[in-house]
Amino acid sequence: MLNQEKIWLTAVQVATVWTDLQSARSMDAPGTNNPTNMDQWIESLTYETNLALCEENRVQTQLLYGEPVIVTALKDDWAQVVIPSQPSKKDPRGYPGWVPHRQLKQVKKSTWQATYTAIIMHAKAWLENEAGEQIMKLSYLTCLPVARQTPNSIEVKTPHGNHFLPTYQVHIFPTKKGMTQSEGGKAIVQAVEPFIGLSYFWGGMSAFGYDCSGLAYAAHKANGHQIGRDTSDQIASGKEVTDDQLQPGDLLFFAYGADKGKLHHVGIYYGNDKMIHAPQTGKGVEVISLKDTVYEKELYAARRYWREAEEK
Repeated sequence: MLNQEKIWLTAVQVATVWTDLQSARSMDAPGTNNPTNMDQWIESLTYETNLALCEENRVQTQLLYGEPVIVTALKDDWAQVVIPSQPSKKDPRGYPGWVPHRQLKQVKKSTWQATYTAIIMHAKAWLENEAGEQIMKLSYLTCLPVARQTPNSIEVKTPHGNHFLPTYQVHIFPTKKGMTQSEGGKAIVQAVEPFIGLSYFWGGMSAFGYDCSGLAYAAHKANGHQIGRDTSDQIASGKEVTDDQLQPGDLLFFAYGADKGKLHHVGIYYGNDKMIHAPQTGKGVEVISLKDTVYEKELYAARRYWREAEEK
């Protein structure tokens, strides 16, 4: 499956990464087709069928349009992949899982490479053709190579050829250097404040729905930090922070039975004894006070990935 001259790319707005070949249900077709319709899929799920994505261990994570993967096997209509941009203890190469083969496209590395990359910094942005017609609704933090910049639009490379994004909705950064890491932790919080009220989605890694660790991952990605995909990976790195040192942007980890229980949740410290988090299926991203809640009792540890200016 390895071809040094070619690269596999995500070829839909959001590709859900499934646990195995039997994980997706017929009701999940809007999320497994090409093109996908994430709005339609999520709206069509009941509380029970949405919860089953977690309870029945169906979904692992998600990919954004243009996100590269390593294909390790092809079976029936499915591709087994690992995701280099999502660090995981499950595989040293990246997060593993299964994606419908039709949601991937192989292109030449040489045609995909570019000096600059555009990252979407609005919740959603429409990819447009040269005539200004809307082609695909893309998520926050989708990254695409820049082909050309104009005052009003950015011509980007995509798995479907060159198209355009509005200049005001993207940030441009040097591909080799990556995004400049923001200073201080408040920017971590501010990156996900626009998603307050957005419904929780198990395995969610897009502005169509985040899970708890997906929201933490996105907050850091928006500020130039790559952290682990899952809660267990996020707690394994970063700087240890004690309760009396907490500052906005720190990650808070929760375990059943506190220090002797199972790690089950992550939130982002908001300041003033509050946190912003994606709680669970049926609820939306929210800012809550920790005081006198189950979270206060189950707070297990805190980690900091951001740095002050003088630390750099």
